[in-house]
Amino acid sequence: MKKLLSLVDGKLLRFLIVGVINTLVGMAIMFGLYNLAGASYWVSSAANYVLTSILSFFLNKYFTFRNHEQSWGQVFRFVVNIAVCYLLAYGIAKPLCLRLLNNASISVRDNVALFVGMVLFTGLNYLGQRLFAFREQK
Repeated sequence: MKKLLSLVDGKLLRFLIVGVINTLVGMAIMFGLYNLAGASYWVSSAANYVLTSILSFFLNKYFTFRNHEQSWGQVFRFVVNIAVCYLLAYGIAKPLCLRLLNNASISVRDNVALFVGMVLFTGLNYLGQRLFAFREQK
């Protein structure tokens, strides 16, 4: 429990600030592509995460975690973290919302699934970036 509580600190606050910026940009991309451009669920959510992950890497590396490591290994860890979090979050959200909202229209189900996936992704991503991608070197 003590280890879990140690994850609630200034880094979490900075991560949430970066998250608000990424969320606003990402929502515009994702919901715009899905609802205005007619892109699919997977294309809309993937475009959001590819584009905002680039922004997230730099903001979280230098602002949130104040990490100055210069390595391709760190870039690789970040990419792996984003990919795993994305697949888990959206892979859970889509079938969950299809099941829970089976009487709703496809558009409603997909929009709710996009939102649920975003929430799941945020929590998983914080843990992955803090404990894996930008972990403190001992």
